[in-house]
Parts: sequence; C-alpha cells; structure tokens
Amino acid sequence: MKRITVFIFAFLFFISCKENYQPRSIDKITIQEFKMDSMSIRAIQVVNENKVIYAASNGEIGLFEDQKKSKPIYYLKYQDSIVPNFRSIASNGNAIFALTIGNPALLFRVSNGESDLIYIEKHKKIFYDSMKFFDDNLHGIAVGDPTENCASILLTDDGGKTWNKLSCANLPKIEEGEAFFAASNTNIKTFGSTVWIASGGKKARILKSTDYGNTWKIFDTPIIQGNGSQGIYSIDFADENNGIVIGGDYSNPKANIANKAITKDGGKTWMLVADGKNPNYKSCVQYVPKTNGKEAFAVGKTGISFSNDGGITWKQVANDSYYTIQFVNRNTAWLSGNRKIGKLVLQ
Repeated sequence: MKRITVFIFAFLFFISCKENYQPRSIDKITIQEFKMDSMSIRAIQVVNENKVIYAASNGEIGLFEDQKKSKPIYYLKYQDSIVPNFRSIASNGNAIFALTIGNPALLFRVSNGESDLIYIEKHKKIFYDSMKFFDDNLHGIAVGDPTENCASILLTDDGGKTWNKLSCANLPKIEEGEAFFAASNTNIKTFGSTVWIASGGKKARILKSTDYGNTWKIFDTPIIQGNGSQGIYSIDFADENNGIVIGGDYSNPKANIANKAITKDGGKTWMLVADGKNPNYKSCVQYVPKTNGKEAFAVGKTGISFSNDGGITWKQVANDSYYTIQFVNRNTAWLSGNRKIGKLVLQ
C-alpha cells in the first residue's frame, strides 16, 4: 500500500508540474553569428552547446566549435568532378550521414575521420530533401521528390549500413506536381517508431507511418497549396499527438495566409493558426525542448518568430535570416543560413 501511495503522489506531482509550466515571454533575441564563406548551409546536426555538425552546398561536411573557432572539414567529391550539394544530414550517434540533392543522389557515411559513399541513385527526376534517424538509432529514413507516382523514400534498419528504396506499391499515391522541400532538413519528424513527412506544391499533405516507414497513410491539410512554391516546408511534433507545420509561398514570402497549422490528433486533422497574421513564409519550425509544446521558434528569410502558446500567436523577435534552427536544450539553439552559422542563447 505504501508503494502505491508513493507512486500516486509522484504521478500527481508530475502532472501538476506539466500543468503549472509557465512559458516564457520573449520579445527580442540576440544571435552570435559566425561567417562561413562560399557555402549555403541548410542541414545541421547539433552535438552540444559548443559544437554543431553541418553539411553544405559546396560538398563540405564539418564540425564547427564556437570556443575554438575551428572546424575539421571533409571536402567530398564524386568521380572527381561532381561537388555534392548537401541539404540533408542525420546522425545515429555512431556516424554522420549526408545526402545530396540532384542527379545522381549521393549518400555518404562519415565516421572516425573517414567518409564512404554508401548509396547512389540516378534518375532525371531525383531530388532528395530531408533525412532523419528514429529514436532507436537503427532505423533511418530519407525522403525525396517523386520519380514515379509516389514519394522517393529510403529506409535503413541496420544503423545506416544499407539503404533501400521503398516500392510505390507500399506508398500512397502522390499527385502530379506534389513534392517536398529541401529548405531546412525539417520536413520529416520522427517520434518513437512514428514518422511524419510534409509535402507541398500541388498538394500540402502529411504522410504518416507508425512502423518505421513500412506502411503509410496520408492526410490533407488546409495549408496554402496549388503552385510549386506553396505548401509545407517544415514539421515538428511535441509528442505523438501535438504537432505543428509551417511554410507558405517561397515566391511571395511576405504573405501570411494559410501557412501555419497545428494538430492535436497525431496529424490526422489540422487547424490553421494565426491566419492572416505573422509570421509569414518560414522554412523551419521547431518546438523548444521541455516546454510541453508551448514554446516554438520559426525561422526563414523574413526573420525569426517566437510563440509561447503552442503556435496560436507569434511575435517577431529578430530580423536575422536563417534557413533552419535546432535546439540543444531549452536555452540553446544552433542556426544556419547562407554563408553563416548562428548560436542562440536564451537567458
């Protein structure tokens, strides 16, 4: 009986802490900016508060350390002529994986100071956009634009040693003109064995799998869609039910109609938020860790915005232009953009 009483007390205390969490009010932020010449960086993988790994447009994969201002670099090429343009990066704790856009698709594995080309795909329509590992670090996934009538999806279940493309017979049909955006390496979100992928263009929809990408369902969203530059650019989930998407129209970045939505049922249905209000077009949205899905940041070429009510309302907190943001913890995040890396520290 005593053990049961202690358990109930601890459970109630935990629930009370979650309910009593008070989101911060942030009106302005300061970012420490580091220049990165001759490269565009849309894909980062945080290590800790002082280190971030990046994959860039000039075939460069590096470890940036803000304390030492040093960055061990890998310059990768293919057949001595093709310089890889990286938009995707992922880590399973043992190695870094970087995937290129364009034809041919090149997937590199970097570990212990060496790089290996472990997957090649050639097709005139090939264009991979994003890559993530699941929580178990054995299963991984990458998504690209359709080469047939389905998304191009690569899966691994052995920690990235081998990757295989999923057959269209096992995927929902993609509409003509529907594709994915390689804007920030955040149009994929994994949680446990579940993965969500956000699309854009002709349709703005959510592909969802609960078994590491083996079987799929697809759901509509009210996000702006119809043209090639419209749709969902980024997705994040705070837990298995509560998620957020953001995007808009890259060709009309000041527009803020139907470019933000939230879900409370795991991505089946979506509700527009801050419709007709800022933020406008954004390429990345991320929840702040350990804030119960209340705090979120959105970044893009039009600046940086912050929400402390789960995305319902927003404040622009900086005019800095970045492609992506990734949090280390509740107070520290790394950002990347055109010829720069940024570090955000919240006090």
